[in-house]
Amino acid sequence: MKATKSMQAQGNRLANTMIQLNVLNGKDMVDAKFPLFTDKLKEINLFPLKPSGIEIFQINMGKMCNQVCAHCHVDAGPDRKEIMTKQTLERCLEILKNTDIKTVDLTGGAPEMNPHFFWFVEELSKLGKHIIDRCNLTIIVANKKYHRLPDFFKEHGVEVVSSLPYFSEKRTDSQRGEGVFEQSIRALKMLNEVGYGIEGTEQKLNLVYNPSGAFLPGDQSSLEAEFKRQLKRKFDIQFNNLYAITNIPISRFLDYLLESGNYEAYMEKLVTAYNPMAARNVMCRNTISISWDGYLYDCDFNQMLDLKVSERSSLHINDFDIDKLNNRSIVLNQHCYGCTAGAGSSCGGEVTG
Repeated sequence: MKATKSMQAQGNRLANTMIQLNVLNGKDMVDAKFPLFTDKLKEINLFPLKPSGIEIFQINMGKMCNQVCAHCHVDAGPDRKEIMTKQTLERCLEILKNTDIKTVDLTGGAPEMNPHFFWFVEELSKLGKHIIDRCNLTIIVANKKYHRLPDFFKEHGVEVVSSLPYFSEKRTDSQRGEGVFEQSIRALKMLNEVGYGIEGTEQKLNLVYNPSGAFLPGDQSSLEAEFKRQLKRKFDIQFNNLYAITNIPISRFLDYLLESGNYEAYMEKLVTAYNPMAARNVMCRNTISISWDGYLYDCDFNQMLDLKVSERSSLHINDFDIDKLNNRSIVLNQHCYGCTAGAGSSCGGEVTG
């Protein structure tokens, strides 16, 4: 698999989150300005945007990853050393023990590369939490120590959510790196072998699709039907659901848009496709996002732009106050158009039918 460096390691200007925000607001690198996202919410009396109640505890276990994907909003890669400590993970467990938050969503980088991953999942399982692991698939076959992941996932009732840009090698490898498709197919077969994605079993295997270029995803149900047909026909692989996710114009995807000259046209597509119904169901309303160093964010995208929660007395998990967080105002910026375009987009796919 061909590995490249993260933007941070390359010294790319866009590794600076302030510069990304300036671009999105037409203050750096581009002159384009678009209607304020907050004004769109004011039109439907949804500003300030408030939580509906925290139901999902999303943890970024570190930015280290065995892949360097072209559109990664985390700018993850093998050269990223940011890893959540066991002390921070223990604090997460303490919070989860003392709240009725039922779902824990593990992400990265590759969350499995955190040295405490297996222990942490075991502890979450003991608490009876619904565990989601955002697995890039290739990690399962990349190293012998991860070959046990399918059985481990099954033992602890983990729902597996995995990105697969397309059912062809060329399109997948162009987005995620040389050899990724072949390794992903091997990993999917291993998951199928222990029951994941097979009709009638409890082992849930969901795939994530995001476009490889500067366009919005197609209809989720149609894409799911085509993915199921092609993967079954070509590789005898099964899965449960496909989530279609819009590429958010930050980090590496923002860099791609600027380098390819597609930034203004893509932002125009997002603004034109703004859907008020999707705005009412965005994931930040029921999710809290925890960074590798324990800071709190309204969503994973805000985390990557370093836009911490507005509740200043509960910025870090050491000061976690669920009542205050449930009454905070959600921090918004121009990238939020990505979650409200068309049918809307979240970590669980479309948000409106």
